[in-house]
Amino acid sequence: MKYKRMSRIIIPSNIILVVLLFSCSVAKKNTGPLSLKEAYKNSFMIGTAVNAVQIEEKEPNAAKIIPQEFNALTPENSMKCEIIHPYWDTYHFELADKLIAYGNKNNIPIMGHTLIWHSQLSQFVKNIKNADSLKLFFENHISTIAARYDGKIYSWDVVNEALNEDGSMRNSTFLEKLGPDYVIEAFKIAQKAAPKTELYYNDYNIEQPKKRAGAIALIKKIQAAGVRIDGVGIQGHWKVNNVPFKEIEESIIAFSKLGIKVMFTELDLTVLPNPWEVNTADVNMKAENNAYFNPYPKELPDSVQQMFSKDYTELFKLFQKHHKEVFRVTLWGLNDQQSWLNNWPIYGRTNYPLLFDRDFKPKNAYFKVIDIATQKK
Repeated sequence: MKYKRMSRIIIPSNIILVVLLFSCSVAKKNTGPLSLKEAYKNSFMIGTAVNAVQIEEKEPNAAKIIPQEFNALTPENSMKCEIIHPYWDTYHFELADKLIAYGNKNNIPIMGHTLIWHSQLSQFVKNIKNADSLKLFFENHISTIAARYDGKIYSWDVVNEALNEDGSMRNSTFLEKLGPDYVIEAFKIAQKAAPKTELYYNDYNIEQPKKRAGAIALIKKIQAAGVRIDGVGIQGHWKVNNVPFKEIEESIIAFSKLGIKVMFTELDLTVLPNPWEVNTADVNMKAENNAYFNPYPKELPDSVQQMFSKDYTELFKLFQKHHKEVFRVTLWGLNDQQSWLNNWPIYGRTNYPLLFDRDFKPKNAYFKVIDIATQKK
């Protein structure tokens, strides 16, 4: 068989250059995930807390970053009692409804926060003296809000921060007037009002042994009562260079043995000095300001930045190690400017606790966190 000799085709050098550049560009785009949610899509959900400005899409940078990076959203304040239920017979659903619409628009599940919490209560609740009246508020508040958003949100933090540091029940108005079983009752009401919604208990420091034991006992008590509880949220308000990695891992294992989902719901790492010896995230605690407690008003030193990146890296290594038990990791805020830690426990400080800086630029820690997910297992 004879073959015809093909004529030599000469390709201009400028076309070759274009092809090479295009190939390099495609190769670069395919080298790894481009976002947090993409990086961890096979491990756990990645969430952030959103404020009113972000819900209403008045912040262009946030409007771009949120749907790009996250696949779970928690309202920072818009579903708390003082916002959504300001008076006995008055509910303000406007902002919460906008959050639902925002989630639908961007195909991002909403995690409700929170139905029962002793803080950020409306003034009328604080003024209730009668146990029967508080019980009526309790039932109406949970039923009305949970039922309205059933099937529209993914989950509820049904009860938030009901425990002391030693694992005993916090002496709140709910404990005083409704008794120690108020937590069980809250879950029972929520279960009836929101059968399509997952129900969680949420608290800070429950990775610590004593408080963890109290949380485990509380969850077992709910389960023993035949009431549904689907998960537990460990808040994760920790300090750089002092993250309790051992206790965190022990807690993931211990809580998962209860047959519920384990989540890290309010993650941030403060870089500022604590005015007290005790580690707490109690929003009602305040301290006086002075220069010692605000050491980085302009920028964060490289040495602290490195510790910050290292701790976030080690945390996500731990989360990734236990990706079969950890269901979600939510950062408590989108960028450093938004963080509640700028004003707690001392007003007006400059903190740097999140993965995006004040200009919405990703930090080195952000890239380190993504690297963890892309490493071969």
